[in-house]
Amino acid sequence: MNEKQIPRVLVCEPLHEDGLELLTAAVDVDVRAGLTPAELCVLLPDYDGLIVRRETQVTADLLEFAFRLKIIGRAMPGLDNIDVTAARARGIEVVNAPASNTLAIAEHVMGLLLAMARRLPWAETSLRQGAGRRPQHTGMGLYGKTLGIVGFGPEGRQLALRAQAFGMKILVNQPHFTPELALEANVRSVDLNDLLAESDFVTLHTPLTPETHSLIGAEQLERMKPSAYLINTTHAQLVDEAALLAALDDECIAGAALDVFGGGESPENPLVQHPLVIATPRIAGFTADAARDGAITIAEKFLDFFAANVIEPVLPLRIVPSDNVFPHELYDQKRVDRLAQGLQRTGLLKNPPLVMQTDDGYMVLDGATRSTAMRQLGLPHMLVQVFQANTEGLQLETWYHVIRQIDRAALMELLRGLPEIELTPTSARQATEAQMAYGGLCYLRFVEGDGYLVQAKPGVNRLDALNNLTSAYIDASLTSRTLSRDLAQLQHEFPDMTALVVFPVYSVEQVIQLACAGRRLPAGITRFIVPGRILRVNVDLEVLRSEQSIREKNRWLHEQLLEKQKNGQIRFYAEPVYLLDE
Repeated sequence: MNEKQIPRVLVCEPLHEDGLELLTAAVDVDVRAGLTPAELCVLLPDYDGLIVRRETQVTADLLEFAFRLKIIGRAMPGLDNIDVTAARARGIEVVNAPASNTLAIAEHVMGLLLAMARRLPWAETSLRQGAGRRPQHTGMGLYGKTLGIVGFGPEGRQLALRAQAFGMKILVNQPHFTPELALEANVRSVDLNDLLAESDFVTLHTPLTPETHSLIGAEQLERMKPSAYLINTTHAQLVDEAALLAALDDECIAGAALDVFGGGESPENPLVQHPLVIATPRIAGFTADAARDGAITIAEKFLDFFAANVIEPVLPLRIVPSDNVFPHELYDQKRVDRLAQGLQRTGLLKNPPLVMQTDDGYMVLDGATRSTAMRQLGLPHMLVQVFQANTEGLQLETWYHVIRQIDRAALMELLRGLPEIELTPTSARQATEAQMAYGGLCYLRFVEGDGYLVQAKPGVNRLDALNNLTSAYIDASLTSRTLSRDLAQLQHEFPDMTALVVFPVYSVEQVIQLACAGRRLPAGITRFIVPGRILRVNVDLEVLRSEQSIREKNRWLHEQLLEKQKNGQIRFYAEPVYLLDE
């Protein structure tokens, strides 16, 4: 595809009109639903992009005709109808809309929970047959009951929030430990056997892998309570259906609610016909809202891809929609206001934020204050540097906070007034051990040498407690960042210092998972170390503010960088550098 050619995109299945509207504003779109494989082979050579949903099979044989194809998108979660290996072997990008039906599935499971607990399908059938006797259909409430969630990804987390609103207790089985699980209030992590034995309802939300195939078989069903229900809206192959049918026939469990079936949703399927089963025809993730979200997500990913890949960039700089840039940490509004004023005064963006592209957009690795200031100025687009390696190339350091210009008594009064935390006197020597043993949020060390372990009170979300704590003392004091824990050195550097806040060390994976889950660490406690930072770009804010399309702005950026390269104005320094604040 040359620089002047408008990308052509073929849409093979129905796509929500809002997604189509986004696409057609920037690329040439053809909607051709219902194509046979032979017809698709004939058409595919003329397109740069291909969008499918569930039905179209993008096989290795089909990709033999993908002579100019750059990107394939599935406007919903999953990629099971796309040969991803074959596509990537040809250098074709493959994307999907992984979170588009998360809420739909969580709500569908809640509907099934209520239907089973109150025996609604059986009561309705009985009434229609003229035998609607209330004693036969006495249900149970959800309050106080235990919901076991197998797999605590986005679906599991959204379901937990809704079940907690009904007063349910939540057990979670998650093979790989995640920070979301550790920080989620009122969620208890257990092994699968304990979850099955203790839960009144068990719902499956784990990916299908060789390890999870037939995860629930005869042995697991025997561990469940006779009054318990099984729910599966994810993958039929997670359950041994023959074992489930036998357990239902023997009334080993009270019932099941299924949206997926190994043999399809045929009325002849014995599980569909079973009197203890609520069966739905694979509709858990299908709502008008989910279809719209999937279409918009895939359209935005296609537009971002074409905007960035129409031309080969001289440097990994890109102009992207401001709404697609999100921080991994909260920000200090005072710092944002100062920087916004400076940007407004100079009219130039000197140093772009450093971001990493994720399924949800561009996560800011460095420059949360800068990206927030640009958004505060109302800029529709933002210049960013895109980190192009994998996470193994990232290093992360944890900042400590020096609390200044507030006396000890006022600081202690402030902290003791926070309802989410409790303070326990601890010596400096025991601080690290105490943090690990008791799950401390941080350690507070006063200049006099004594200190306190800061913990979240029982039942309080730890991340929320940590954010409220840091926001409180940042607002009430002057807070500086440091990598040192040497009190003597810090007192020499900061004569007005009152205390040092020492945080636990976070990993790169923890920070990324939290940010992609919509959670934020406190302002100024993480520092990504990335080689090859691009500085002194000096882009006029009016370019970012203009009504030009992203495509036009990225073309302008490319031409500017080519000119600088031609004139020898791009230099690489391997040495560490010091920068004064803007």
